[in-house]
Amino acid sequence: MGHTAEFLAANETEISSVLSGGYNHPLLREWQNERSLNKNMFIFPLFVSDDPDEEKPIESLPNIKRFGINKLAAYLKTLVTKGLRSVLLFGVPLKPGCKDEVGTAADDPEGPVIQAIKLLRRDFPELYILCDVCLCEYTSHGHCGVLFDDGTINRELSVRRIAAVAVNYAKAGAHCVAPSDMIDGRIKEIKLGLIQARLAHKTFVMSYAAKFSGNLYGPFRDAACSMPSYGDRKCYQLPLGGRGLARRALRRDLGEGADGIIVKPSTFYLDIMADASEIAKDVPICAYHVSGEYAMLHAGAKAGVVDLKSIAFESHQGFLRAGARLIISYMTPEFLDWLS
Repeated sequence: MGHTAEFLAANETEISSVLSGGYNHPLLREWQNERSLNKNMFIFPLFVSDDPDEEKPIESLPNIKRFGINKLAAYLKTLVTKGLRSVLLFGVPLKPGCKDEVGTAADDPEGPVIQAIKLLRRDFPELYILCDVCLCEYTSHGHCGVLFDDGTINRELSVRRIAAVAVNYAKAGAHCVAPSDMIDGRIKEIKLGLIQARLAHKTFVMSYAAKFSGNLYGPFRDAACSMPSYGDRKCYQLPLGGRGLARRALRRDLGEGADGIIVKPSTFYLDIMADASEIAKDVPICAYHVSGEYAMLHAGAKAGVVDLKSIAFESHQGFLRAGARLIISYMTPEFLDWLS
């Protein structure tokens, strides 16, 4: 026994450096995860158009389609059976002349989003419905709010209009409204609108509090037909290096009543996700694996550079490691199979 004690004392550093015994088995490797991916944390984005019979593949988004209201239930039935728990709705108005300067079509009772909410509440009563709240898909200029004559954002009119849309989605039966415009003050305006409509107690407000302007949204804009007709969104979405601005935006939206936080994009912004998990530690943090990130993984797999399943798990596990609890992902259908 004495010899053993002397050996241990002499080799204390070497012994403490041996870590591989903790992950030399597949189950042990699972145990090392502080958080594990599961089906409940996935939110699947859906593009719903005002052409009721549309079922159109999005060329820049492999395996993703845009659906009309008549095609939606049949598509979702299989996914719900596999364990899909929540969806994020984006409306895509295609009819000529339906877009105007204030995005009137966004909360049209006969429009795609409100019709989809009612359909999903009826056919899939256990499905949790989030609605993206923005005007870019519905405005003639393609920007996320109402504009002044000089083309800049009219903050007051914009947040008033965005709040009205959010309240109308909640009235139609949406469980969650998720404003993605990044215009100052819209969370407060939405909360006040929900309180006035007596819906605040049953409507979750999930803020895109840290949404960055960048190069990863192209396929989404193809799907949602939401490209600005001029200019860009750099004056209301965060600049790429704006970590401090993101922290300020997180604190602002929490102070205005946000119930959850979205960080968008995800892969290149894990530091922001980690910041959010500290600043907003008492609310769910959601990573949005955006269209460009999704397309890159598919392109890499197609080129033989990566294995799609392995890289998908690696990227999505990274979001959890950075502090996310939820993930908006176009790969949700694949994960429903992989996690079975």
